[in-house]
Amino acid sequence: MSTPMTVEGAAKLRQELAHLKSTVRPSIAKAIGEAREKGDLRENAEYHAAKERQGLTEARVRQIESMLSDAQVIDVTRIKPSGKVVFGATVSLLDMQTDAHVRYKIVGEDEADIKESKISVFSPLARAMIGKAAGDAVVVETPQGKREFEIDAVAHL
Repeated sequence: MSTPMTVEGAAKLRQELAHLKSTVRPSIAKAIGEAREKGDLRENAEYHAAKERQGLTEARVRQIESMLSDAQVIDVTRIKPSGKVVFGATVSLLDMQTDAHVRYKIVGEDEADIKESKISVFSPLARAMIGKAAGDAVVVETPQGKREFEIDAVAHL
Protein backbone atom coordinates (compact mmCIF):
# COMPACT_ATOMS: atom_id res chain seq x y z
CA MET A 1 0.00 0.00 0.00
CA SER A 2 1.46 3.36 -0.96
CA THR A 3 1.57 6.17 1.56
CA PRO A 4 0.94 9.77 0.45
CA MET A 5 3.86 12.15 0.91
CA THR A 6 4.50 15.70 -0.22
CA VAL A 7 7.43 16.60 -2.46
CA GLU A 8 8.88 18.57 0.45
CA GLY A 9 8.60 15.57 2.80
CA ALA A 10 10.26 13.23 0.30
CA ALA A 11 13.10 15.71 -0.28
CA LYS A 12 13.67 16.04 3.48
CA LEU A 13 13.87 12.24 3.85
CA ARG A 14 16.27 11.93 0.88
CA GLN A 15 18.47 14.62 2.43
CA GLU A 16 18.52 12.80 5.78
CA LEU A 17 19.30 9.50 4.04
CA ALA A 18 22.19 11.04 2.11
CA HIS A 19 23.58 12.54 5.33
CA LEU A 20 23.36 9.21 7.16
CA LYS A 21 25.09 7.35 4.32
CA SER A 22 27.78 9.91 3.47
CA THR A 23 28.62 11.41 6.87
CA VAL A 24 27.29 9.39 9.79
CA ARG A 25 28.17 5.88 8.55
CA PRO A 26 31.85 6.75 7.83
CA SER A 27 32.27 8.49 11.20
CA ILE A 28 30.84 5.46 13.02
CA ALA A 29 33.12 3.10 11.06
CA LYS A 30 36.09 5.27 12.02
CA ALA A 31 35.04 5.25 15.70
CA ILE A 32 34.68 1.46 15.65
CA GLY A 33 38.13 1.10 14.08
CA GLU A 34 39.73 3.39 16.66
CA ALA A 35 37.99 1.55 19.51
CA ARG A 36 39.19 -1.83 18.17
CA GLU A 37 42.78 -0.62 18.31
CA LYS A 38 42.46 -0.15 22.07
CA GLY A 39 42.38 -3.88 22.68
CA ASP A 40 39.90 -6.06 24.59
CA LEU A 41 36.46 -5.43 23.10
CA ARG A 42 34.52 -7.00 25.97
CA GLU A 43 35.18 -4.06 28.28
CA ASN A 44 35.62 -1.35 25.66
CA ALA A 45 32.86 1.23 26.24
CA GLU A 46 33.73 3.28 23.13
CA TYR A 47 33.43 0.19 20.95
CA HIS A 48 30.05 -0.79 22.39
CA ALA A 49 28.74 2.79 22.09
CA ALA A 50 29.86 3.00 18.47
CA LYS A 51 28.30 -0.38 17.66
CA GLU A 52 25.03 0.78 19.23
CA ARG A 53 25.12 4.01 17.20
CA GLN A 54 25.79 1.91 14.12
CA GLY A 55 22.75 -0.27 14.80
CA LEU A 56 20.49 2.74 15.34
CA THR A 57 21.80 4.44 12.21
CA GLU A 58 21.29 1.33 10.07
CA ALA A 59 17.75 0.95 11.45
CA ARG A 60 16.98 4.57 10.50
CA VAL A 61 18.47 4.06 7.01
CA ARG A 62 16.22 1.03 6.47
CA GLN A 63 13.21 2.94 7.82
CA ILE A 64 13.77 5.90 5.47
CA GLU A 65 14.38 3.62 2.48
CA SER A 66 11.16 1.76 3.27
CA MET A 67 9.17 5.00 3.63
CA LEU A 68 10.50 6.32 0.32
CA SER A 69 9.82 3.05 -1.51
CA ASP A 70 6.24 2.98 -0.22
CA ALA A 71 5.61 6.69 -0.82
CA GLN A 72 3.27 8.11 -3.39
CA VAL A 73 4.82 11.55 -3.78
CA ILE A 74 2.18 14.16 -4.57
CA ASP A 75 3.07 17.63 -5.84
CA VAL A 76 0.10 19.78 -4.85
CA THR A 77 1.33 22.64 -7.07
CA ARG A 78 0.63 20.44 -10.11
CA ILE A 79 -2.97 19.80 -9.07
CA LYS A 80 -5.41 22.24 -10.61
CA PRO A 81 -6.89 24.24 -7.71
CA SER A 82 -10.56 23.39 -7.34
CA GLY A 83 -11.13 25.36 -4.16
CA LYS A 84 -11.58 22.11 -2.26
CA VAL A 85 -9.34 20.75 0.48
CA VAL A 86 -7.08 17.98 -0.87
CA PHE A 87 -3.89 16.25 0.27
CA GLY A 88 -1.04 18.77 0.31
CA ALA A 89 -3.30 21.82 0.54
CA THR A 90 -2.69 24.56 3.07
CA VAL A 91 -5.94 25.40 4.84
CA SER A 92 -6.72 28.52 6.87
CA LEU A 93 -9.36 27.96 9.53
CA LEU A 94 -11.33 30.04 12.00
CA ASP A 95 -11.97 28.35 15.35
CA MET A 96 -15.61 29.20 15.99
CA GLN A 97 -15.23 28.93 19.79
CA THR A 98 -12.15 31.09 20.25
CA ASP A 99 -12.19 33.21 17.06
CA ALA A 100 -8.55 32.18 16.61
CA HIS A 101 -7.18 31.78 13.10
CA VAL A 102 -5.05 28.71 12.44
CA ARG A 103 -3.38 27.40 9.32
CA TYR A 104 -2.42 23.81 8.56
CA LYS A 105 -0.82 21.97 5.68
CA ILE A 106 -2.20 18.47 5.13
CA VAL A 107 0.74 16.08 4.75
CA GLY A 108 1.61 12.40 4.97
CA GLU A 109 1.65 10.66 8.31
CA ASP A 110 5.46 10.47 8.50
CA GLU A 111 5.95 14.18 7.87
CA ALA A 112 3.28 15.55 10.22
CA ASP A 113 4.66 18.05 12.74
CA ILE A 114 2.26 20.27 14.65
CA LYS A 115 5.10 22.70 15.50
CA GLU A 116 5.40 23.36 11.75
CA SER A 117 1.59 23.44 11.37
CA LYS A 118 1.64 20.21 9.35
CA ILE A 119 -1.10 17.70 10.15
CA SER A 120 -1.46 14.12 8.98
CA VAL A 121 -3.98 13.40 6.26
CA PHE A 122 -5.25 10.69 8.62
CA SER A 123 -5.87 13.08 11.54
CA PRO A 124 -9.49 13.73 12.53
CA LEU A 125 -9.26 17.39 11.51
CA ALA A 126 -7.77 16.65 8.07
CA ARG A 127 -10.30 13.87 7.42
CA ALA A 128 -13.11 16.28 8.32
CA MET A 129 -11.73 18.95 5.93
CA ILE A 130 -11.03 16.80 2.85
CA GLY A 131 -13.46 17.69 0.08
CA LYS A 132 -14.71 20.88 1.76
CA ALA A 133 -14.23 24.41 0.43
CA ALA A 134 -13.82 27.95 1.77
CA GLY A 135 -16.88 28.95 3.78
CA ASP A 136 -17.72 25.37 4.80
CA ALA A 137 -18.02 24.41 8.45
CA VAL A 138 -15.99 21.54 9.86
CA VAL A 139 -16.89 19.74 13.08
CA VAL A 140 -14.25 17.63 14.79
CA GLU A 141 -14.67 15.37 17.81
CA THR A 142 -11.87 16.03 20.32
CA PRO A 143 -11.24 14.68 23.83
CA GLN A 144 -12.72 17.96 25.15
CA GLY A 145 -15.82 17.61 22.98
CA LYS A 146 -16.86 18.84 19.56
CA ARG A 147 -14.95 21.74 18.00
CA GLU A 148 -16.26 23.70 15.06
CA PHE A 149 -14.11 25.46 12.49
CA GLU A 150 -14.88 27.44 9.38
CA ILE A 151 -12.61 27.11 6.39
CA ASP A 152 -11.33 30.58 5.43
CA ALA A 153 -9.08 29.68 2.51
CA VAL A 154 -7.58 26.73 0.65
CA ALA A 155 -4.21 27.18 -1.07
CA HIS A 156 -2.02 24.88 -3.15
CA LEU A 157 1.42 26.03 -1.97
